[in-house]
Amino acid sequence: MKTDTKISAKKSWGKALARPAEEFPLTQLLVKNGKIPEGLRGTLYRNGPARLERGGVPVGHWFDGDGAILAVHFTDAGAAAVYRYVQTAGYQAEEKANKFLYSNYGMAAAGPAWLRWTKPVKNAANTSVLALPDRLLALWEAGLPHSLDLQTLETIGIDYLGNSGGEFPYSAHYKRDPMTGIIYNFGVTLGATTKLNLYKSDATGKIVQKATVALDGFPAIHDFVLAGKYLIFLVPPVRLKVLPVLAGISTMGDSFEWKPELGTQILVIDSETLSLVSRSETEPWYQWHFANGFVKEDGSVAVDFVRLADFKTNERLKEVATGELRSDGEGSLWRVHLNPQTAKVIATEELLDKACEFPVVPAAEIGQESRYIYLAMYRPDVDIIPEVYGTIARFDTQTRNLTIADCGENGYPAEPIYVPDTSSEKGWILTVVYDGNSDSSEVWIFDSDRLSDSPVCQLELPGVIPFGFHGTWKSAV
Repeated sequence: MKTDTKISAKKSWGKALARPAEEFPLTQLLVKNGKIPEGLRGTLYRNGPARLERGGVPVGHWFDGDGAILAVHFTDAGAAAVYRYVQTAGYQAEEKANKFLYSNYGMAAAGPAWLRWTKPVKNAANTSVLALPDRLLALWEAGLPHSLDLQTLETIGIDYLGNSGGEFPYSAHYKRDPMTGIIYNFGVTLGATTKLNLYKSDATGKIVQKATVALDGFPAIHDFVLAGKYLIFLVPPVRLKVLPVLAGISTMGDSFEWKPELGTQILVIDSETLSLVSRSETEPWYQWHFANGFVKEDGSVAVDFVRLADFKTNERLKEVATGELRSDGEGSLWRVHLNPQTAKVIATEELLDKACEFPVVPAAEIGQESRYIYLAMYRPDVDIIPEVYGTIARFDTQTRNLTIADCGENGYPAEPIYVPDTSSEKGWILTVVYDGNSDSSEVWIFDSDRLSDSPVCQLELPGVIPFGFHGTWKSAV
């Protein structure tokens, strides 16, 4: 029976990744059902790997696919969308050659192994987006962002964020303080000492302050959290075996080791000075994404995140690119309570004992206590292992109630994005849904307070949008 389920999955969600996505120009969208809310004005941006093969050769990992950006503009005239690949130097060179040329997370560069370390790693620009007043940044895990035009998505070029030049890592998981507009981010560099590079930018994206903190080994740090006046990093016990990567005999993705004996390291950073406040360690776990963090009345810090037992998730995500999943590797929603002055754990609790990912809170509540966490989850009637997420949900941290929006059989949503209404106190949840029955993609809009109801509007997109990672909303006002 399980074999039949896998075949079904291969024929449904796998089709979204089976061929390179096709760009489309700015196109007015047809309303399939419902009506666009009058207070929904602005642009939804989404990023994700859109090309997972070249010349018949597949990528080594889902993380390797070339990034493409979807923009959906909501105006008084309706909704219009545009979809374009980020024109990185690596993408353009491989387009011309019609083959893979560069190393990436799960791929080794073409040519002799002993020469691979001399070739640059391709910036796939495929993970997230940062909307600034005058441009959109396509973000990647380990390099500089690329600037794009906010309306047309035309690639302008590498963005040095106001610095004089030179490459440096700038993570895909920034945090923007809704009270000040300050943007925080990080990047990890390997050298004689591994460094956690901390960046503070003004509202225009210009980096105005930097700092570094020494790290042990070369860990896998994907995300962090802003919690009031603190930046919190939970460093999982995953370390890179550097020599096989430098020797060209192993990819980075295959060279990370799960080392639970190291425990999870906790770093507390002062957001004003970017200085280390405290450092500690606790039991081992892994996490990709945080929902939020905040300072409680007693001065302790609460951090909400999706916790995984180990690093098996890496293999599962590698399999996504093949269109067929065999490995387990899911997490559930947890909260950890910390003493920020010592970084010691006061308590941990599982908030929701169901597999989930892509936790988000409203942008206006980042760094503060937020009642609702929005998530991507599985349909309750499916075998999780061969499936991808089929629902989005809202978790109430006060009542512990879970409200689910089921996208139907062979319906697969992206990360939910909360959007405030411009003319009222209402909020909307936007997601891009791939329909495996019709092999098409749509934008679905839900009332955030009535998530279990049918979407208030469904918009037909002119092409398939492969499963991606992260998005953002830029309001028109």
